[in-house]
Amino acid sequence: MGVELSIPIQTRSIRMSVNDVLAKSLADSLNKKFKDTNKVAYFLDGSDTTPTDIKEFISTGSSTLDLAISNRPDGGIAVGRITEINGLESSGKSLLGAHILAETQKKDGVAVYIDTETSVSQEFMEVIGLDLNKMLYLHLETVEEIFEAIEEIVTKVRESDKDRCVTILVDSLAAASTKVEMEADYDKDGWATSKAIIISKAMRKITQMIGKHNVALVFTNQLRQKLGVMFGDPWTTSGGKALPFHASTRIRLKNMGQIKDTKKNVLGMKCRAQIVKNRLGPPLRHADYDMYFDRGIDNYGGWLTAMKEHKLVKSGGAWYTLVDQNGDEHKFMSKDWEELITKNDELREYVYQLICDKVILKYKEKLGIDDVEFTDEVLGD
Repeated sequence: MGVELSIPIQTRSIRMSVNDVLAKSLADSLNKKFKDTNKVAYFLDGSDTTPTDIKEFISTGSSTLDLAISNRPDGGIAVGRITEINGLESSGKSLLGAHILAETQKKDGVAVYIDTETSVSQEFMEVIGLDLNKMLYLHLETVEEIFEAIEEIVTKVRESDKDRCVTILVDSLAAASTKVEMEADYDKDGWATSKAIIISKAMRKITQMIGKHNVALVFTNQLRQKLGVMFGDPWTTSGGKALPFHASTRIRLKNMGQIKDTKKNVLGMKCRAQIVKNRLGPPLRHADYDMYFDRGIDNYGGWLTAMKEHKLVKSGGAWYTLVDQNGDEHKFMSKDWEELITKNDELREYVYQLICDKVILKYKEKLGIDDVEFTDEVLGD
C-alpha cells in the first residue's frame, strides 16, 4: 500500500519540475520573438515586474471606501488603471472625483481636471485641499478631444517624469458630445451609436497606454434607467459598454439623505458607494460616508458608521462606548467623535486596525454553508 501511494506523489513532483522548465523555455522563446515590441511573457511569482502590477494607490478621501475598493490598508483607486464613478444627479460624483485629485496632490502628483459640464466650483475645490495653482484644468466638448488630450498627457509623462503620478479626471463622459453630433441638426439620429463606437476604439488604446505608466484615469458617468426592465439591474450608463468593460473599478454612488443642523439648514449629504465591479479586491461591497458642502468628505464620520455596522461600539441612546486595546472605555456622542479620534494617535491607530480586521477579506478563510447567504439580487450593468 505504501509503494502504491508513493508512486503518484513522486511522478507529480517530477512533472511539476519539468513544467517549470518548459514554461521558462516558452517565456524565453516568446520574449525573443517579440523583442522588437515589449516583453510579453512573465511569471507572477514576484520575480518579474509585470503589467498587471499595481504601481500605487490614490485615496478617495474616505478610508472606508479605500478599504472596500482595494481590500488593503492605505489603499484606494489604482494607478495604471481606469476607474468609473457613476450615479444619478446630485449623488456626489464630481465631489468624489475632486477628492481623488486632492489626494493625488498630497502625494506630489499632478492633477488634471477635464471638464465637459462647465460647472466646476473653484471655491469647493480649494476647501477640500486642491491647489488650483498646480491643477491643470481643461475644458473640452467632444469625446474625440478628450481622448486626444489623454493620449497627449500620457505621452508627455512618458517623455518627462516617469515616476511621478498623474491623475486625470474626466467629468463627465455623459456630457461629452461627438464631432458628428456638434455639427449635425437636432433632428438627426445615430449620435449615441457614433459616441459608443468612438469610446470603444479609444478605450482599447488608452487602457494599454496608462497601464504602462503612473497614470490613474477616472471617469464620472451618469446612471440612466432602462425602459421596460422588470428583473435584474434597471440601470445603465452613458457611452455604451466599452467603459464598463475596461474599467478595473466601478463605483456607484447613491444619495442616502440630507445632513441638517438644528435649524434645518442643509449642511451636506449621506453617501453610499457600492463597488459594482472590482479587479482590485472583492466586488459588490459598499462604504458609507458623509459629504459636507463646506469641507468635503468627513473621513472619521465614515469610521464611526463602519464601527456601528460591524458592532465595534456599543450604543445607548445618544451615547457610544468604545473599549480600547487596554480595556479602557471611551464614552462619547457622535458630535465629539472626531475630536476624540484626532487627539489620540494610539486610539486612532487601534480603531483603524479594528476596521481593517473586519472589512478586509482574508481569501484563505473558509466559510461554512451556514456563514453565507444566497440572494437573487443582481448588481452591475
